[in-house]
Amino acid sequence: MNIAIIGAGLMGHALALVFAIGGHRVRLTDNQPDTLARAPALMERARATLDSAGEAGGLTEAALGERVTIHAALADAVAKADLVIEAIIEKPEAKRTLYAELDAVMPPGAILASNTSYLDVFPLMPPGRLPRAVIMHWYTPPYLVDLVDVVGSPECPPALLEDLAEMLRAMGKAPLVMRRFLPGYIANRLQSALNLECYRLMDEGHATAAEIDEAIIHGLGLRLLLLGQMAKGDFTGLQLTAHALANRMYEPPPLRGRSETIDRALAEGRGGVMHGRGLYDWGGQSPEALFAERDNRLIALKRVLREIGPMAGFAQRKES
Repeated sequence: MNIAIIGAGLMGHALALVFAIGGHRVRLTDNQPDTLARAPALMERARATLDSAGEAGGLTEAALGERVTIHAALADAVAKADLVIEAIIEKPEAKRTLYAELDAVMPPGAILASNTSYLDVFPLMPPGRLPRAVIMHWYTPPYLVDLVDVVGSPECPPALLEDLAEMLRAMGKAPLVMRRFLPGYIANRLQSALNLECYRLMDEGHATAAEIDEAIIHGLGLRLLLLGQMAKGDFTGLQLTAHALANRMYEPPPLRGRSETIDRALAEGRGGVMHGRGLYDWGGQSPEALFAERDNRLIALKRVLREIGPMAGFAQRKES
Protein backbone atom coordinates (compact mmCIF):
# COMPACT_ATOMS: atom_id res chain seq x y z
CA MET A 1 0.00 0.00 0.00
CA ASN A 2 1.18 3.55 -0.73
CA ILE A 3 1.07 5.60 2.48
CA ALA A 4 1.36 9.38 2.83
CA ILE A 5 2.10 10.78 6.29
CA ILE A 6 1.54 14.46 6.95
CA GLY A 7 3.65 15.67 9.86
CA ALA A 8 7.18 14.37 10.49
CA GLY A 9 7.43 15.16 14.21
CA LEU A 10 7.37 12.84 17.22
CA MET A 11 4.66 10.54 15.83
CA GLY A 12 4.91 11.12 12.10
CA HIS A 13 8.47 9.95 11.50
CA ALA A 14 7.91 6.97 13.82
CA LEU A 15 4.78 5.98 11.90
CA ALA A 16 6.76 6.13 8.67
CA LEU A 17 9.19 3.62 10.19
CA VAL A 18 6.34 1.36 11.33
CA PHE A 19 4.84 1.18 7.84
CA ALA A 20 8.26 0.69 6.24
CA ILE A 21 8.91 -2.28 8.53
CA GLY A 22 5.47 -3.54 7.50
CA GLY A 23 6.53 -3.54 3.85
CA HIS A 24 4.66 -0.44 2.71
CA ARG A 25 5.94 2.52 0.74
CA VAL A 26 5.72 5.84 2.56
CA ARG A 27 5.89 9.46 1.49
CA LEU A 28 6.58 11.77 4.42
CA THR A 29 6.04 15.53 4.47
CA ASP A 30 5.94 18.43 6.92
CA ASN A 31 5.45 22.18 6.51
CA GLN A 32 8.43 22.78 8.82
CA PRO A 33 11.65 22.19 6.81
CA ASP A 34 13.77 21.61 9.94
CA THR A 35 11.39 18.94 11.24
CA LEU A 36 11.36 17.20 7.86
CA ALA A 37 15.15 17.34 7.60
CA ARG A 38 15.58 15.64 10.99
CA ALA A 39 13.20 12.79 10.21
CA PRO A 40 15.56 10.43 8.28
CA ALA A 41 18.16 10.39 11.06
CA LEU A 42 15.51 9.84 13.72
CA MET A 43 14.01 6.94 11.75
CA GLU A 44 17.40 5.36 11.20
CA ARG A 45 18.33 5.66 14.88
CA ALA A 46 15.14 3.86 15.90
CA ARG A 47 15.56 1.27 13.12
CA ALA A 48 19.10 0.53 14.27
CA THR A 49 17.90 -0.02 17.84
CA LEU A 50 15.22 -2.41 16.62
CA ASP A 51 17.61 -4.16 14.26
CA SER A 52 20.19 -4.78 16.99
CA ALA A 53 17.46 -6.64 18.89
CA GLY A 54 16.19 -8.53 15.82
CA GLU A 55 12.92 -6.56 15.82
CA ALA A 56 13.26 -4.57 12.59
CA GLY A 57 11.65 -7.21 10.37
CA GLY A 58 14.81 -7.39 8.27
CA LEU A 59 14.55 -3.73 7.29
CA THR A 60 18.03 -2.45 6.44
CA GLU A 61 19.16 1.15 6.37
CA ALA A 62 19.18 1.06 2.57
CA ALA A 63 15.68 -0.43 2.42
CA LEU A 64 14.39 2.22 4.81
CA GLY A 65 15.73 4.91 2.48
CA GLU A 66 13.96 3.25 -0.44
CA ARG A 67 10.63 2.71 1.28
CA VAL A 68 10.36 6.12 2.97
CA THR A 69 10.89 9.16 0.79
CA ILE A 70 10.87 12.80 1.91
CA HIS A 71 8.75 15.38 0.12
CA ALA A 72 8.62 19.12 0.74
CA ALA A 73 5.36 19.63 -1.19
CA LEU A 74 2.07 18.28 0.15
CA ALA A 75 0.78 17.50 -3.34
CA ASP A 76 3.84 15.38 -4.13
CA ALA A 77 3.44 13.40 -0.92
CA VAL A 78 -0.20 12.45 -1.46
CA ALA A 79 -0.48 12.26 -5.25
CA LYS A 80 -0.49 8.43 -5.42
CA ALA A 81 -1.51 7.58 -1.86
CA ASP A 82 -3.95 4.83 -0.94
CA LEU A 83 -3.92 5.95 2.70
CA VAL A 84 -3.17 9.48 3.95
CA ILE A 85 -2.40 9.79 7.67
CA GLU A 86 -2.54 13.21 9.31
CA ALA A 87 -0.24 13.52 12.33
CA ILE A 88 -0.10 17.26 12.94
CA ILE A 89 -0.73 19.49 15.95
CA GLU A 90 -3.92 18.90 18.00
CA LYS A 91 -5.62 22.16 17.00
CA PRO A 92 -9.00 21.98 15.24
CA GLU A 93 -8.43 24.88 12.86
CA ALA A 94 -5.03 23.59 11.79
CA LYS A 95 -6.58 20.22 10.99
CA ARG A 96 -9.56 21.78 9.20
CA THR A 97 -7.20 23.81 7.01
CA LEU A 98 -5.06 20.77 6.21
CA TYR A 99 -8.09 18.62 5.34
CA ALA A 100 -9.29 21.24 2.86
CA GLU A 101 -5.83 21.31 1.26
CA LEU A 102 -5.72 17.52 1.12
CA ASP A 103 -9.17 17.32 -0.45
CA ALA A 104 -7.85 19.25 -3.43
CA VAL A 105 -4.76 17.08 -4.07
CA MET A 106 -5.24 13.53 -2.74
CA PRO A 107 -6.80 10.80 -4.95
CA PRO A 108 -10.60 10.55 -4.78
CA GLY A 109 -10.54 6.96 -3.49
CA ALA A 110 -7.79 7.42 -0.90
CA ILE A 111 -8.53 6.84 2.79
CA LEU A 112 -8.10 9.90 5.02
CA ALA A 113 -6.92 9.02 8.54
CA SER A 114 -6.08 11.10 11.59
CA ASN A 115 -3.80 10.22 14.49
CA THR A 116 -5.76 12.52 16.81
CA SER A 117 -5.79 11.66 20.53
CA TYR A 118 -8.91 13.48 21.69
CA LEU A 119 -10.50 15.53 18.89
CA ASP A 120 -13.58 14.50 16.95
CA VAL A 121 -12.06 15.34 13.58
CA PHE A 122 -14.90 14.13 11.38
CA PRO A 123 -16.86 17.44 11.48
CA LEU A 124 -13.63 19.14 10.38
CA MET A 125 -13.29 17.04 7.21
CA PRO A 126 -14.84 17.79 3.81
CA PRO A 127 -18.20 15.93 3.67
CA GLY A 128 -17.25 14.13 0.47
CA ARG A 129 -14.33 12.43 2.24
CA LEU A 130 -16.33 11.04 5.16
CA PRO A 131 -17.23 7.65 3.59
CA ARG A 132 -13.49 6.87 3.56
CA ALA A 133 -12.45 8.78 6.68
CA VAL A 134 -11.10 7.15 9.85
CA ILE A 135 -9.16 7.80 13.00
CA MET A 136 -6.07 5.63 13.36
CA HIS A 137 -4.61 6.55 16.75
CA TRP A 138 -1.20 5.22 17.79
CA TYR A 139 0.79 5.30 21.03
CA THR A 140 4.41 6.36 21.60
CA PRO A 141 6.65 4.79 20.42
CA PRO A 142 4.42 3.22 17.73
CA TYR A 143 7.16 0.88 16.51
CA LEU A 144 7.01 -0.84 19.92
CA VAL A 145 3.56 -0.13 21.37
CA ASP A 146 1.18 -2.28 19.36
CA LEU A 147 -2.22 -0.82 20.32
CA VAL A 148 -3.92 1.18 17.56
CA ASP A 149 -7.37 2.72 18.08
CA VAL A 150 -9.43 2.57 14.89
CA VAL A 151 -12.61 4.64 14.54
CA GLY A 152 -14.71 5.14 11.44
CA SER A 153 -16.65 8.27 10.57
CA PRO A 154 -20.44 7.95 10.88
CA GLU A 155 -20.50 7.27 7.12
CA CYS A 156 -17.59 4.81 7.00
CA PRO A 157 -18.60 1.21 6.14
CA PRO A 158 -17.58 -1.47 8.66
CA ALA A 159 -15.85 -3.43 5.90
CA LEU A 160 -13.32 -0.65 5.43
CA LEU A 161 -12.51 -0.65 9.15
CA GLU A 162 -12.01 -4.41 9.11
CA ASP A 163 -9.70 -4.13 6.08
CA LEU A 164 -7.58 -1.58 7.94
CA ALA A 165 -7.59 -3.74 11.06
CA GLU A 166 -6.38 -6.72 9.03
CA MET A 167 -3.59 -4.62 7.53
CA LEU A 168 -2.50 -3.58 11.03
CA ARG A 169 -2.63 -7.16 12.32
CA ALA A 170 -0.44 -8.23 9.41
CA MET A 171 2.07 -5.63 10.64
CA GLY A 172 2.05 -7.20 14.11
CA LYS A 173 -0.14 -4.51 15.64
CA ALA A 174 -3.17 -4.83 17.92
CA PRO A 175 -5.99 -2.76 16.41
CA LEU A 176 -8.98 -1.96 18.62
CA VAL A 177 -11.98 -1.02 16.46
CA MET A 178 -14.21 1.35 18.41
CA ARG A 179 -18.01 1.37 17.98
CA ARG A 180 -18.00 5.15 17.65
CA PHE A 181 -15.74 8.10 18.42
CA LEU A 182 -14.99 8.46 22.13
CA PRO A 183 -12.59 11.23 23.27
CA GLY A 184 -9.43 9.53 24.52
CA TYR A 185 -10.66 6.08 23.41
CA ILE A 186 -9.99 3.51 26.15
CA ALA A 187 -6.28 3.57 27.01
CA ASN A 188 -5.98 7.36 27.13
CA ARG A 189 -9.07 7.70 29.32
CA LEU A 190 -7.69 5.16 31.79
CA GLN A 191 -4.31 6.87 31.70
CA SER A 192 -5.96 10.26 32.32
CA ALA A 193 -7.79 8.94 35.39
CA LEU A 194 -4.54 7.51 36.76
CA ASN A 195 -2.72 10.79 36.08
CA LEU A 196 -5.34 12.75 38.04
CA GLU A 197 -4.73 10.62 41.12
CA CYS A 198 -0.94 10.72 40.68
CA TYR A 199 -0.87 14.51 40.42
CA ARG A 200 -3.17 14.89 43.42
CA LEU A 201 -0.90 12.66 45.53
CA MET A 202 2.06 14.86 44.59
CA ASP A 203 0.24 18.20 44.86
CA GLU A 204 -1.04 17.34 48.35
CA GLY A 205 2.37 16.12 49.50
CA HIS A 206 1.40 12.48 50.04
CA ALA A 207 3.98 10.98 47.66
CA THR A 208 6.89 11.79 45.39
CA ALA A 209 7.06 10.88 41.72
CA ALA A 210 9.53 8.09 42.55
CA GLU A 211 7.25 6.64 45.25
CA ILE A 212 4.28 6.62 42.89
CA ASP A 213 6.31 4.85 40.22
CA GLU A 214 7.56 2.29 42.76
CA ALA A 215 3.95 1.49 43.67
CA ILE A 216 2.99 1.12 40.00
CA ILE A 217 6.03 -0.86 38.83
CA HIS A 218 6.22 -3.30 41.74
CA GLY A 219 2.49 -3.49 42.46
CA LEU A 220 -0.02 -2.52 39.81
CA GLY A 221 2.16 -2.81 36.73
CA LEU A 222 3.32 -6.38 37.17
CA ARG A 223 -0.24 -7.69 37.41
CA LEU A 224 -1.68 -5.34 34.81
CA LEU A 225 0.76 -6.52 32.16
CA LEU A 226 -0.22 -10.14 32.68
CA LEU A 227 -3.91 -9.81 33.53
CA GLY A 228 -5.14 -6.41 32.45
CA GLN A 229 -7.56 -4.82 34.91
CA MET A 230 -10.78 -6.76 34.38
CA ALA A 231 -9.21 -10.24 34.48
CA LYS A 232 -7.33 -9.15 37.62
CA GLY A 233 -10.73 -8.57 39.20
CA ASP A 234 -11.70 -12.17 38.51
CA PHE A 235 -8.58 -13.40 40.33
CA THR A 236 -9.23 -11.02 43.24
CA GLY A 237 -12.84 -12.14 43.40
CA LEU A 238 -15.81 -10.00 42.43
CA GLN A 239 -17.30 -10.15 45.92
CA LEU A 240 -14.20 -8.43 47.30
CA THR A 241 -14.47 -5.90 44.49
CA ALA A 242 -18.09 -5.21 45.46
CA HIS A 243 -17.04 -4.65 49.10
CA ALA A 244 -14.26 -2.29 48.02
CA LEU A 245 -16.71 -0.23 45.96
CA ALA A 246 -19.18 -0.07 48.85
CA ASN A 247 -16.48 0.91 51.36
CA ARG A 248 -14.83 3.62 49.30
CA MET A 249 -13.23 5.99 51.77
CA TYR A 250 -12.51 9.01 49.55
CA GLU A 251 -13.74 10.75 46.43
CA PRO A 252 -11.80 10.51 43.17
CA PRO A 253 -9.86 13.68 42.28
CA PRO A 254 -11.81 16.37 40.40
CA LEU A 255 -10.98 17.49 36.88
CA ARG A 256 -8.98 20.63 37.67
CA GLY A 257 -7.15 21.09 34.38
CA ARG A 258 -3.78 21.71 36.08
CA SER A 259 -1.29 20.45 38.68
CA GLU A 260 0.88 22.57 40.98
CA THR A 261 3.63 19.95 40.68
CA ILE A 262 3.64 20.17 36.88
CA ASP A 263 3.36 23.98 36.89
CA ARG A 264 6.35 24.24 39.25
CA ALA A 265 8.45 21.86 37.16
CA LEU A 266 7.76 23.78 33.97
CA ALA A 267 8.48 27.13 35.64
CA GLU A 268 11.88 25.75 36.66
CA GLY A 269 12.67 24.53 33.15
CA ARG A 270 12.14 20.87 34.01
CA GLY A 271 10.21 19.83 30.92
CA GLY A 272 11.16 16.15 30.80
CA VAL A 273 13.73 13.97 29.06
CA MET A 274 14.32 16.44 26.22
CA HIS A 275 15.29 19.07 28.83
CA GLY A 276 17.45 16.77 30.98
CA ARG A 277 15.09 17.04 33.94
CA GLY A 278 11.39 16.64 34.57
CA LEU A 279 9.88 14.91 37.58
CA TYR A 280 13.23 13.08 37.62
CA ASP A 281 16.77 14.34 37.09
CA TRP A 282 18.12 12.29 34.17
CA GLY A 283 21.75 12.88 35.11
CA GLY A 284 22.92 14.72 32.02
CA GLN A 285 22.31 11.73 29.75
CA SER A 286 21.45 12.61 26.18
CA PRO A 287 17.80 12.24 25.09
CA GLU A 288 18.96 9.92 22.31
CA ALA A 289 20.61 7.56 24.79
CA LEU A 290 17.58 7.61 27.08
CA PHE A 291 15.13 6.87 24.27
CA ALA A 292 17.35 4.02 23.03
CA GLU A 293 17.51 2.59 26.55
CA ARG A 294 13.73 2.82 26.88
CA ASP A 295 13.27 1.09 23.54
CA ASN A 296 15.68 -1.72 24.38
CA ARG A 297 13.91 -2.42 27.66
CA LEU A 298 10.49 -2.35 25.99
CA ILE A 299 11.76 -4.85 23.42
CA ALA A 300 12.98 -7.19 26.17
CA LEU A 301 9.63 -6.88 27.96
CA LYS A 302 7.66 -7.58 24.77
CA ARG A 303 9.72 -10.71 24.14
CA VAL A 304 8.82 -12.09 27.53
CA LEU A 305 5.14 -11.24 27.07
CA ARG A 306 5.11 -12.92 23.65
CA GLU A 307 6.62 -16.01 25.22
CA ILE A 308 4.25 -16.36 28.16
CA GLY A 309 1.13 -14.62 26.79
CA PRO A 310 -1.44 -12.66 28.83
CA MET A 311 -3.89 -14.53 31.07
CA ALA A 312 -6.87 -12.70 29.56
CA GLY A 313 -5.99 -14.16 26.17
CA PHE A 314 -5.82 -17.63 27.73
CA ALA A 315 -9.34 -17.20 29.11
CA GLN A 316 -10.68 -16.15 25.70
CA ARG A 317 -9.14 -19.17 24.02
CA LYS A 318 -10.67 -21.51 26.57
CA GLU A 319 -14.11 -19.93 26.12
CA SER A 320 -14.13 -20.19 22.34
